[in-house]
Amino acid sequence: MNARIEADYLIETPDDPARAAEVMAGEQSSGTFVKLPGETDALLQRAAARVERLEVLGTVAAPSLPCAMPDRGTGYTRAAVTLSWPFENIGPDLPNLMATVAGNLFELRPFSGLRLEDIRLPGAFAAAGPGPRFGIAGTRRLAGVAEGPLIGTIIKPSVGLSPEDTAALAGTLAGAGIDFVKDDELQADGPACRFEDRVRAVMRVLNDHAEWTGKKAMYAFNLTGEVDDMRRRHDLVRDLGGTCVMASLNSVGLTGLLALARHSELPIHAHRNGWGALSRAPMLGWSYPAWSKLWRLAGADHMHVNGLGNKFSEPDASVIASARALMDPLFPDKPCIPMPVFSSGQSAVQPPETYRRLGSADCIYAAGGGIMGHPDGPAAGVQSLRDAWDAAMAGIAASDYARTHPALARALETYA
Repeated sequence: MNARIEADYLIETPDDPARAAEVMAGEQSSGTFVKLPGETDALLQRAAARVERLEVLGTVAAPSLPCAMPDRGTGYTRAAVTLSWPFENIGPDLPNLMATVAGNLFELRPFSGLRLEDIRLPGAFAAAGPGPRFGIAGTRRLAGVAEGPLIGTIIKPSVGLSPEDTAALAGTLAGAGIDFVKDDELQADGPACRFEDRVRAVMRVLNDHAEWTGKKAMYAFNLTGEVDDMRRRHDLVRDLGGTCVMASLNSVGLTGLLALARHSELPIHAHRNGWGALSRAPMLGWSYPAWSKLWRLAGADHMHVNGLGNKFSEPDASVIASARALMDPLFPDKPCIPMPVFSSGQSAVQPPETYRRLGSADCIYAAGGGIMGHPDGPAAGVQSLRDAWDAAMAGIAASDYARTHPALARALETYA
């Protein structure tokens, strides 16, 4: 097999960028800091990484990150680099793919900046992970939402609520017409709100509500933990009629998500908490398109992308680029497309621009204060989000739509 793994990087270096790129290739394949007897021409031909592309982008006067190599007097050069590796180096192995494309290279001496921008995988990787088993279509089916976004929210306070408190709030939200509810990432199995007790209390309320109305809100229970615990917790949710589980990706790791996904009979809501440490520095870490490809293949059915006008540091253009990247198929026969999740400071204000820039309503649109903080109560908060999205999808200005939709009008007065 001659297929190769490819990865694109943005680098910054005081060294000659071509030499720095060769250092990257050596470190992440067959090389080390000196020539060794076993490093034969035949071995290099078979296993060495190659520099496939080098495009100099310009120079800056000061390093973006502390650099162990002194400036040669020519500044710090930024360049776009593409490396490739023989597929046979690792085979279709996601954890070792991560070690290959995002391993020790971040700490190499010649670099004052290094960021992984994208990866491209041979078709053999389609079998490396289960991929989303539910994705958009399966999530819509289980939530009973045929079109438009799933209107969702997050249980707050993050911690401190008892199982009974959580269930009461879930019942209020179900009565308000919510489509989707999730645990906060900080609430998993704390002594004051044990996972099993919370699931039993919440599902009792949601199952009762479904019997009365025919609609069961999808609740993503945070089962983050060790693999055996996650499997056991998943089974409890499934057996009690639950329709979603949630895991914190950076906490459970690739192998944890793979184990959960291979076991799961429910959609996996993948939370990206900790993402800022991997992405916030412009010249260090990962881009979301590269990072998300691994988790998509590993089995994430829903993936967070932040939201427009969010409470965090991420600009709107990055949020939309992340969401759109999730819609780009990984392989022709296995697209691995999860449902994007918009959250963080969302209200009825952002849907028009979100829909315009995304070009789709295939998403979970989660608002906390935008629902619970509505002056006319949670039901009006849910309705205001539906109204905002309905207006956006119909091409009607929210201000015009609000004239005949009072929940939206009050939301725009409150949050604009």
